[in-house]
Amino acid sequence: MKELKKGLIILVSIFLIDVLAGTTPVFCEMSNYELEQEVKKLKEQLQETSSDEGGESLVKAITDRVTFSGLVEVEVGFEKGFDDEDSSDITLATVELGIEAELADWVVANVVLLWEEDDTEPIDIDVGTITLGNMEKCPFYLRIGKMYVPFGNFESNMISDPLTLELAETRESALQVGFEYSGFYGSMYVFNGDIDEDGDDDEIKCFGANAGYALENDDMILDVGLGWINNMMDSDGMGDLLDDVGLALEDYSGGFCVHAIFNSGPFIVIGEYVGGTDDPALSFGGGPFVEVDALSAWNVECGYTFNMIGKESTFAIAYQGTDECSKFLPEKRYMASVGMALGEYFGVALEYAHDEDYDVNDGGTDDDADIVTMQFALEF
Repeated sequence: MKELKKGLIILVSIFLIDVLAGTTPVFCEMSNYELEQEVKKLKEQLQETSSDEGGESLVKAITDRVTFSGLVEVEVGFEKGFDDEDSSDITLATVELGIEAELADWVVANVVLLWEEDDTEPIDIDVGTITLGNMEKCPFYLRIGKMYVPFGNFESNMISDPLTLELAETRESALQVGFEYSGFYGSMYVFNGDIDEDGDDDEIKCFGANAGYALENDDMILDVGLGWINNMMDSDGMGDLLDDVGLALEDYSGGFCVHAIFNSGPFIVIGEYVGGTDDPALSFGGGPFVEVDALSAWNVECGYTFNMIGKESTFAIAYQGTDECSKFLPEKRYMASVGMALGEYFGVALEYAHDEDYDVNDGGTDDDADIVTMQFALEF
């Protein structure tokens, strides 16, 4: 097992170097024999660089300080859309590789490589951060790099992302300063958003903050929190929409979020709301700016964990909705799912979702849609 882990570290290191350089990973072009000989050669070279003082090889040092995680999700979906057309597909929905390197007691690097069919081809560096801090010795930390800023929680038992995430999730290269102490947590962050005010310069002018409290004991888990951001229109979903249809933003439009998660025994309850604090003014094609109502979304879920044929399983239901989000999100969504862990790393889940679109007068189709999704997931 140790030899396998060492080999994996070497191969992933080679892979990352080639990916960042924009070239085809060299080991993809090797035969099995050539690959085996290359790994053997690299291991011998690394072991020759052992520390004279500690007598520990570089490979062992890397093994002790580097942690790998991964996720592979394959989904089979059937949908009857708002236009009454049927569709079905089998997709490799997610391939994710996470690498956490504790470079020193106060320095941790995190890299997450992500591949999503039809979305991130080729592979994308989803997260890349450096964190300065040691929570065992000091409650404060500084994080900088590509990250999902802490606006929204988006916890869910479902296969599909909640509507709150589709509206508000924001991934940016940012600087974050935060703390965690006696269950309390919070942070402030700044970044240069992709969606600027009309006529504004390309500068670091977006910022936000979050705070919350998390309690965990033998009887229950409770997490409540809230957040604020000065430019909710810069979220991944809204930013892409504005770019796609050629809309301009007159002024930054703020947003706030609140969530609560309660877990006691086999029961879990999740509630979350995200919404704008200002009515954004938008312009299409250089025309006059027109003020529109602030957007919002919410999610309420209940889940129950039980044993089925000797396997840990979870059944959950959810009600989700949006306001002022016609054209890109449904007005209401009703969901049910059941998932089963078939082993330590492998699980399957089945989800049904019923969407109701906005009325025609509100920019929708006034139609319904039904989606059934089955997911096979491997996580380590």
